[in-house]
Amino acid sequence: MPNLSTPRRTVLAAALALTVTFAPPLVEACTRLVYHGVADQIVTARSMDWKTDVGTNLWVFPRGMQRNGEAGPNSINWTSRYGSVIASGYDISTTDGLNEAGLSASVLWLVESSYPEHDSGKPGLTIAAWAQYVLDNFATVAEAVAYLSTEPFTLVSDNVPGEDRLATLHLAMSDATGDSAIIEYIDGKQVIHHGRQYQVMTNSPTFDKQLAMEEYWKDIGGTIVLPGTNRAADRFARASFYVNAVPKTDDPLETIASVFSVIRNVSVPYGLTTPDQPNISSTRWRTVTDHKRKRYFFESALTPNTFWVDLDKLDLSEQTGKVMKLDLGANQKNIYSGMANDAFRESAPFRFLGI
Repeated sequence: MPNLSTPRRTVLAAALALTVTFAPPLVEACTRLVYHGVADQIVTARSMDWKTDVGTNLWVFPRGMQRNGEAGPNSINWTSRYGSVIASGYDISTTDGLNEAGLSASVLWLVESSYPEHDSGKPGLTIAAWAQYVLDNFATVAEAVAYLSTEPFTLVSDNVPGEDRLATLHLAMSDATGDSAIIEYIDGKQVIHHGRQYQVMTNSPTFDKQLAMEEYWKDIGGTIVLPGTNRAADRFARASFYVNAVPKTDDPLETIASVFSVIRNVSVPYGLTTPDQPNISSTRWRTVTDHKRKRYFFESALTPNTFWVDLDKLDLSEQTGKVMKLDLGANQKNIYSGMANDAFRESAPFRFLGI
């Protein structure tokens, strides 16, 4: 280890203690980060880490789709204003995606989540459609935050498919300006963190405590030492340092390569098991979103190629746009390369899991 002065050793010890304190015993290990580059290059990346196949496929949704909140008789209804490309979970939910206005949305696991009771006087929205609601309705983070802060619906959760536990998630949004927001439900109340400075989000702990960790690690500096485990707190520290440490260039290829290198750095090796932490999860796939060029990159842990979807070359119109599906296969083993727009096939839309 590098030679550290006594004050820096003290700060390091505190940071390590903080990391251990905030690391939860049960971990579903996803990471999301936003890169602020030069020449208006804003890029968002996320990893999907889960202990079993999450049944992901890519979908194209055009404008004008009629949606239902799938929360029983009193469900919110809407018509999609924007087309989008999304990555599904089990083909019953939207886990990640980008819309044609350049807004991205991602949901990650947060075990501390606690949602309000379903108010019969307020329409409900299934948590499976939370990210899609944002992609369908808003062009910017500021627009989404302004509306969602009024709490126009009650978020309703249900059990994870095949498991006896509720889906407990928090939502991250970013847009082409570099704006960012994190929305959580803690003790039944909505909490919103809004600003460009909120570049990184992992799982537990709650986001306010993740920010406290960031302050500790800023005092140390990532060139001295960074935590290396696959715990959420350690991944947060690494992502926060590297997303701003990688060189910034106006070359789009180098920009995408840099962001992929950061999200790979905080991924969990495939098939990894940790005896005392049975819920540590392997990285199943990664996405990188180029907000400026409207390109949505996808990389499976089990295939040799990275491919992308170009939203500017899709028909997302209400009149002629079609729902399209890219079949990724079991464990996302199907191989695609380059721009994959032509590999999508028209399909009936999936139905969001509700109650």
